[in-house]
Order: sequence, then C-alpha cells, then structure tokens
Amino acid sequence: MLRQAEYRFMEKAPMDELLLSNIHIMILAALLLLIHGKGVVESSSSSSYSYLNDTVIGCIAHERSALVGFKAGLSDPANLLSSWKGDDCCKWKGVHCSSINSHVVKLDLPGPGCEPNFIAPTQKLGGNISSSLLGLQYLQYLNISCNFFYGVQIPEFLGSLHKLRYIDLSGSGFFGRIPPQLGNLSNLRYLNLAYGAGTYSMDITWLSHLTSLEHLDLSGTNLGRVVHLLPVVNMIPSLKFLSLSGCNLRPSYGSLQLSNLTYLETLDLSFNSFHRPITPNWFWGLTSLKFLDIRENGFYGQFPDEIGNMTSIVKIDLSSNNLVGMIPSNLENLCSLEELYVSGNNINESITEFFLRLPGCSWNKLTYLHVDSTNLTGRLPIKLEPLSNLIYLDLSLNKLAGHVPLWIGELTKLAVLDLSNNNLDGFIHEGHLSGLESLEILWLSNNFIALTVNSTWVPPSNLTSIALGSCLLGPKFPSWLRWLTRLEILIISNTSISDTLPDWFWITASTLYTLNMRRNKISGYLPSTMEFMRATAIDLGSNQFNGAIPKLPIGLTELDLSRNNLDGPLPLDFGAPGLTKLILFDNSISGTIPSSLCKLRSLVLLDISENKLIGPVPNCSVEASKNAMSILNLSLRNNNLSGEFPSFLQYCQQLVFLDLAHNHFVGTLPTWIQEKFPYLAFLRVRSNMFFGNIPEELTKLANLQYLDLAYNNITGSIPKSIVNCQRMIATSHDHDHAFVGAFQFTIGLSDGIIDTVSYTENFTVVTKGQERLYTGEIIYMVNLDLSCNNLIGDIPEEISALLALKNLNLSWNNFSGKIPENIGALTQVESLDLSHNELSGEIPASLSALTSLSRLNLSYNNLKGEVPSGNQLQTFEDPEYIYIGNPGLCGPPLPQKCSQLEPIPATQEQHEDLNDVASFFIAMGSGHVMGLWVVFCTFLFKRKWRIKWYSVCDKFYDWVFVLVYVVTWASWTRETIAEAESDN
Repeated sequence: MLRQAEYRFMEKAPMDELLLSNIHIMILAALLLLIHGKGVVESSSSSSYSYLNDTVIGCIAHERSALVGFKAGLSDPANLLSSWKGDDCCKWKGVHCSSINSHVVKLDLPGPGCEPNFIAPTQKLGGNISSSLLGLQYLQYLNISCNFFYGVQIPEFLGSLHKLRYIDLSGSGFFGRIPPQLGNLSNLRYLNLAYGAGTYSMDITWLSHLTSLEHLDLSGTNLGRVVHLLPVVNMIPSLKFLSLSGCNLRPSYGSLQLSNLTYLETLDLSFNSFHRPITPNWFWGLTSLKFLDIRENGFYGQFPDEIGNMTSIVKIDLSSNNLVGMIPSNLENLCSLEELYVSGNNINESITEFFLRLPGCSWNKLTYLHVDSTNLTGRLPIKLEPLSNLIYLDLSLNKLAGHVPLWIGELTKLAVLDLSNNNLDGFIHEGHLSGLESLEILWLSNNFIALTVNSTWVPPSNLTSIALGSCLLGPKFPSWLRWLTRLEILIISNTSISDTLPDWFWITASTLYTLNMRRNKISGYLPSTMEFMRATAIDLGSNQFNGAIPKLPIGLTELDLSRNNLDGPLPLDFGAPGLTKLILFDNSISGTIPSSLCKLRSLVLLDISENKLIGPVPNCSVEASKNAMSILNLSLRNNNLSGEFPSFLQYCQQLVFLDLAHNHFVGTLPTWIQEKFPYLAFLRVRSNMFFGNIPEELTKLANLQYLDLAYNNITGSIPKSIVNCQRMIATSHDHDHAFVGAFQFTIGLSDGIIDTVSYTENFTVVTKGQERLYTGEIIYMVNLDLSCNNLIGDIPEEISALLALKNLNLSWNNFSGKIPENIGALTQVESLDLSHNELSGEIPASLSALTSLSRLNLSYNNLKGEVPSGNQLQTFEDPEYIYIGNPGLCGPPLPQKCSQLEPIPATQEQHEDLNDVASFFIAMGSGHVMGLWVVFCTFLFKRKWRIKWYSVCDKFYDWVFVLVYVVTWASWTRETIAEAESDN
C-alpha cells in the first residue's frame, strides 16, 4: 500500500517545473548557436553534453553540506551510510537528485523493519534530525521510517520544507507533540506518522490546511484530547487513505458523519474502544470505500444492514467487537468482496446459514474468510460449491460438530486451514488433504478427529505449520512427517502416540522453530545434533525420553523436558544463551547445578524441581554483578540440595516466585530479602533445616501472599509486622490486574491455539490437611504456613487483619496464650489449623463467622469451655477429632455436656444414705467375686469335678438339641406337608 502511494506521488510530480527547466535548456542552446555559430556548436556538442551531464549527476555544494550535517547528527552503528563520502552526493545511498536541475529531491532511508523485535536497534539509524536539512529546499520526498529515533521529537522545521509532498516517519519511535507547523506543507500528499513511541496532539486543526492530502496515517498517536478531529478530517476531501488506529478516539465520534470524504478508499479506525452501538449515519454512506477496518472497538448491537450499501467494498474487518446475530442478508450486494473478518463477535447461529448469507456474486472472489470465535453451531455442510479462490479459512474456536466434509479438499488455492478448538469428530484421510496443493498451515488441534492416512501418503509439500494437538495420530509415530522439508511449526501434543521416535525425525525437525510433542508416550534419546536445530521453542514434556540433556540449539528460548526419564548431569554448556524458560522438573537428573546456569542472563522461568540434584547452588555473584538476572520464577524443590540460602538470588531483583522446599538448606533466612526481592509474592522453604527467627524484613514484603516456612527449626515469635503484607490483606477481587498478568507471564500460561511451552502444572499447596495440585488459580492462593517449627509466644492479634488468607496453619509449635478474639475476621479462610500447641482459654465465639471454613483443627491444646455453635461449625466431618486433646472443652459436638447449674452441697443424712448404699454394693460385689473365685479354684485343682461338670453340660446340650431341633422340627415339617396335600 505504501509503495503504491509512492508510485502515485512520483507520477504526479509537478509539470510546471519540468516545463520551465526545458525552456531554460532550449534558450541556452539557442544562445550558443547565435554566439558560436553552427559549426562551433557542432564541434563542441560533445563537450556541451558532457557539461550538462555533469550538472545532472553532480551534487550542488550547499546541499551536500546539508546532507553532511544531517549525517553528523545521526547515530549509525551498522555504518549504513558508509557510501556517504566524496563530492557526488547524488550517488550516496538513499539520496536522489533531479535529472533536470541536480537538486536533491528525495531522501529515502527506511530502516530494515518496523516490528519492535524484528531488527535490533544497532542495525538502524538513530540520534537526532539536524536542522541542516533546511538546506534541501527542493526536497519533495522524505522517508526515514522504521529506524530508531526513540525519544526524539518530530522536528518543527519540517514545516519549512515547502516542496515536501511525501513524509514517512512511521515506526521510528518519535516522541512528543506533533508539530502544527506541518500544516504549512500545502503541497503534501502523503503523511505517515504512525506508531511512534508516544506522539500526541491536542489540536489537529492544522490538518485542514493540507488540502491536497491523499494519504494520512496517524496510527498509535494519542488524539484523546482532540475535540474536533473528525470534523477537521472531513475538510480534506482529497483523502483516499485514512488510518486512525489506536488513537484513543472519543466515543462521541461514533455519531459524526464523514460525508465529504467521497474519494476515501481505505478507512482504519481499529483499536479505539468506542464501546457504543454502530450508528448508521457515520461512515456507512462512503460508497467509495474499498477497505474498512473497525476491529477491537467494543461496538455492540446487531450487524448493521448498511453494510450491504457499501458496494465497492473489497475488505471489511469487524473483528473483536460485541456484535450479535447473523450477518445481514443484503451482503449479496457486495460483489467485489474478497476479504471478510467477523472473528470475535457473537453470531451464535448455524454455520450453514452463515454460508448462505455470503454474497453469491463474489463467491469465487473470496480469498480470506475469518469467522473464528463467533459461537457458530451445527455441522459443516456436507455439500458446498467450492470457494475456488479461497486462501485463508478460519473457523476455529466455535461449537462446530460432526465430520469434516470432503469439499475441504477441493479448495485448491487454500494456504491456511484452521478448524481448531471445535467439537469436530470422525476421520480425516487423504481425500481431505491430497487436493490442497497450496496448503501451508493446517491447524486441527483440540477436536476429536482421527487422522487416518496411509503410511505411504505424501502430504502437500508446502506445509510449514501443523497443529494437531489432542487429535488421534497414534499409536505409531506418523511416518508422513518425514517428507515435510519446509516444516517450521509442529504441534502433535496429546495425540496418543506410543512409539519410539524414529532417527529420521531429527532431520525433519532441524528446520522447526516450534516443536511440541508433550503428553504422549514417545521414547528415545535426545540427539547430540540437537544443537544444530534452529528451534526457538521445544516442548517434549510428559513423555518417556531417556538419557542426558545434550547441548541445546543456539537460538532456543523455551524448553520443556519435564516428566520424562532423563538422567545424568545437566550440560556444562547449555549452548542457548537466550533461554527464557527452562522446565526440567520430575526427571532423574543428578549431579550438581553447573555454574554455566549463571550465564543464562535472559532466564525468566527455571524449574528443575523433583530431580536428584545434590550439593550447594552455584554462586553466580561474579556474573550477576555485571548484569542483574532476569529470573522471575525459580523452583528447586524436591532435590537434595544443601548449603545456605542461595546468595546469588540477591541479584534476581525481579523474582516473584521462589520454591526451595524439600531440600537440605541450612542457616538463617537472610535479612536482605526485603531489599532484594521487592516483587516477591510466593516463598516456599518448607522441609529444610533453616533456623533462627523469622526476619522482620520478610514480613514487610508488600506483595507477599504465599509464605510457607513449615517443617524447619524456626524459633522466636511471629512478628507483629506481618500486617504489612498487603497481598494478605486485600481480598481476591482487589488483586491488581497488572500484578496478576505479570505473574501469569512468569508461570507461562498459554491460552493461544499454538502452545509453545506451557507451564501450569507444577504447583502443590499443603492445605486442608493434604497436598493439592494447583494450576493457573495459584495466583489467587493466599497462604500462611508456619507449622512444625519451634515458635513461641502468643499468636499476635494482627494476624486477624490478613483478611485475604485462605489457608492458615500454625500447628505443631509452642504457641501459648489465647486464640485471637478477632479470628472470625478471616472470612476468606478455608483451612485453619492451630493444633498441637499450648493454647489456652475459650474458643472465640467469632470463629462461627467463618462461613468459608471447610477444615478446622484445634486439637491437642489446653482449650476449655463450651464449643461455639454456628452453621459452618456444625457441618464438619468427624467433629470430635477437631477438639480432641482438650479435656476442658464441652458441649456439642463433644459427648461431654457443659453443666448449666452449680452443684448443691449434700446434707449429713444424705451422706449417711450414700454411705449405706455404697457399703451394700461393695459387699455384694465382694461376695460375687469370692464365690466365682472358689468355683474357679475348685475346678482348677479337682480334675474329677471338672470332668463331671463338663459331662453334665454335654447331657444338658443333647437334651435341648433333641427337644428343640429333632422333635419340634419334625412335627412342624409333617404339618406343613399335610397342609400342602390338602390344598392340592
């Protein structure tokens, strides 16, 4: 689009200057003829031509000086202007002179790429724009886009270069106010100031002076405080291209008309968040429009019928709004339609009806069709006339069911097919795919599709991206992958493959940038040639790979090898200096952590938990002192690591999550923890050998919301400054969204269709008496666990201020005193364990206010008095266990009842009566015991008496048996038979 505008500009160079120059040349030639005569002219014609030619090619001295001054103000680390030397500036890179008068008319110095991470700043021009450019008064074309002028303001003096017709400063990071002096450029036809680094304007009236302007792009400029933007724009009737994308436009603009822009062909108002209904009197009347982009604006209501009036439209993008219902039926008028984007709206209708609403007159013109995330339902039509020119079909993230129809295979020009994240089932075979000769991207992930192709099938050779996650490919590894020599993305996670990885695969994988084969049963070894892959993201987690980890690809940024059978030591040289995620948990990796880990300066996430690592953590202080480490998330739990609290962590000042649990660390918790970890939110050091007091600095971490010091030798008391942990005070709905987003990044939550490296599965929390697995919701877990230590003193009243706590465990310590009276203020708490301490006094009545409580343990203390009643307290299972070991407690649910009255003292007569009764029962009991003892001793020593007694018992048993069983049973049986015969 920009290049076309450039050509249009060059075609429209002013004819008056050309004509004037030609007249001057003709007059000069005539004078030469008069003065020197024909022969002289002929004899000198060659030299005269040479002179004119030198004038054309040569550079005007003061303009060369202006260019030298311009270069002096620039930074040019890549030496892009190395050709700017010598006298002939018209031969310098990016400098173009007029072929008529040798003036510099064009300065064309665009950078290599406008995307932020496309090219490093060291490959671009930067610095300042020198006012020496004012020496180029004939300059008509200026392009310094896609460079690195970050923090530099757009020069005001550009408004003095009156012949400028083309200005492109886009994507170069200019900052500050757009100078209104640009309004002096009355000849300007092309102005592109898009995507600076904070450009803004508060008054845009200067635009109305640019009456010849055809192309205006202010994308990314903050125009939120401009009052009359659209009325001013409406005063430039020559406009053919207008982009105000991401300009913070006011919602009130949605009611204004752009009726004067009768030549407008392209209108981009995307990313402005109008959050209002689409009104019919805005831009729908611009029948000349060919390209309309209003995505990501929060428009709501029905799809407007006025779309059908835009008969010239070629591309329309309504994506990511809140439009509802089916697209209008009058789309049949759009006979030029080639691209339709309605993604991210709520159509919520049948896919069959949607296809019927597409304009039949442009059926064979459609090239791009994006209908993802629109709640489309039903089954894909079994029969459909092929969209013969369709290049891109996206029906992902809908509710489509049924089989994939065969007409998909007839879309011979299709380059991208995305049916992922639906409920499609059935089989896909060669008939669906063999005809797709142009297919480059095939995404079918998260369906119930089985890919059943012959082992000899050769897929379309242009395939560069395949995503088949959660489809059925196994149990054999798909052999057809070996023919894909251009493959860049391969996602075959959770596809029921149970096979040994073939040797040829690593040859195919050498071209991949993204490889995801997680959650299968693929076995094999990681090859030594892995370092020569060009991959940036590899996820082989939850498989059965064996052996050691080889040297990694140099460009790798994300690696997940968790839940495999890898063993051996970590590589001494990881080989991937740009690693940001390294996830190796749940393997059998042994040895010590190598010091080479300290060289991974970009590492954000490191999880090497649940392995067999031993020894101290390396001291990275030498490397870290040069440049602070980037790590946000570090998990070393469940190893055999030893030594003191890792000192290198003080250089990880961005740390949010730290898990050192289940190791053999010793020593005290450092006092520098507050200063060095200002963002720390999750700290777990349970099951180590730390001792000493809880540092008061630890409790002053404002972001701390999860603290687990359980199973150590911590002594002292709980600091009252625990109340400074603001994240334990704020309730869940008060959590700062920016913090949540940042933490989600550290754990690598991936919501996209293509997951590169996913990390949501390795957080365990001890709560409610058991260890539980948490995934993404860990960011909302607020926990304080100090159990199994040697803490003493009272439980501070300040702990009742931690209103956001969901889990509080202070069990197995030596706490004394009373339970805080305001404990009932912890309304969010779900698990409360104060057992195995020396707490005394009564249970606070406020405990009954804990309506979220699902587990309570107050056992083995010195509590007394009546157990408080409350709705939640009456619902616990095994309620007696909650209070066991507190003999002074009484009342439901305990069997011991609380006496409501004081006991009445007994009189002397009552005491005598009681004594008589007691004497009677004592005498009777003694007599029984004595009698039984005499009988027992007699039988013990008199064998004959013993035999006689047993004989009497046997005879009595025989008599009872004959009487009850034989006689009575026989009589009953005869009576039953007789009754039965009489009935017959």
